[in-house]
Amino acid sequence: MSQRLRVGVIFGGRSGEHEVSVMSARGILKALDPDRFEGVPIGIDRNGAWQLVEPRALLAGSGASQVVGEGALVRASGNEVSQLERREPADLGARFGVDVFFPIVHGTQGEDGALQGLLEMAGAPYVGCGVLGSAIGMDKDVSKRLLRDAGLPVVDYVVARTGAEPSVLAKRIEAELGYPCFVKPANLGSSVGVSKVRSSAELPAALEEAFRYDHKLVIERGIPAREIETAVLGLETPQVSLPGEIVPRHEFYSYEAKYLDPNGAELVVPARLDEAQTREVQRLSLRVFEVLELEGLARVDFFLDRDTGEWFVNEVNTLPGFTEVSMYARMWQHTGLSYRELVTQLIELALKRFEGRRALDTRR
Repeated sequence: MSQRLRVGVIFGGRSGEHEVSVMSARGILKALDPDRFEGVPIGIDRNGAWQLVEPRALLAGSGASQVVGEGALVRASGNEVSQLERREPADLGARFGVDVFFPIVHGTQGEDGALQGLLEMAGAPYVGCGVLGSAIGMDKDVSKRLLRDAGLPVVDYVVARTGAEPSVLAKRIEAELGYPCFVKPANLGSSVGVSKVRSSAELPAALEEAFRYDHKLVIERGIPAREIETAVLGLETPQVSLPGEIVPRHEFYSYEAKYLDPNGAELVVPARLDEAQTREVQRLSLRVFEVLELEGLARVDFFLDRDTGEWFVNEVNTLPGFTEVSMYARMWQHTGLSYRELVTQLIELALKRFEGRRALDTRR
């Protein structure tokens, strides 16, 4: 490759995972092979404005930051660290002067197929799952239905929508799930809006919190489980990493445990599993990747029931946290793929998929 490819790292966005996205973008920018790639950070503020960010300013930041309007990237403390040039998202490749996009906008309008659809309309190559896989993976209810229909194990759950009467819902939970249970927004990640509910008395507050983020909720039966994760990478013949394990020091792996408390959880890689368990969770991971029409990358999260030894698919993350110490990257590092090599492979996969799709005749 005689000329470096310009990689547009799209980050920020409107969702509750905005700050997590900034940290992921910073990690990717650091990991780009300088002999092959030039990073072009593109920040989306909470109002949806697209803005070019000075790379040195993004790299100089630390911890939680956010993209804001009025042309600034700020740290959580509010100190301005860079000036931005405001751009429109239309005609993306030419307007931003990039060859391939690396979207790392977590959550709503970034991980749910919306951003992927925009990139498809722009005719631009991009890292990660396509529109369909992204949309399926984001919706916990739809993905669980597809997994269940394919014969894959999922924890029992019920769905609640806006306007649900807590007293009626409480009776259904008692009859079908029991307590404790977990109330989750159906279309969000990073455990934002998730509550553990131990009795019907705690249900109204949990519903109110989750409905702040989504019109549809998933309410799951609580089980005594270990939390095991795998990382999947590839297109037609994907590969799966050694599994890792999340050992929360909070009551469950909440947003606070993930991002606010430095001692909120122990991340064990590789997971303490026997050979048969490792093979089984890897097999299940590849099947999940196939059933949900995923491409490029995904982190697949499982529950391993401590009492019965049963595996359950919890959820998939099609744009998981992507710092060097995030579980997706760490699992690949322990499998033999460095953070820089991982980022390089993802960009190469994006270009390969783009060339393959461009060869199709879509005019008829």
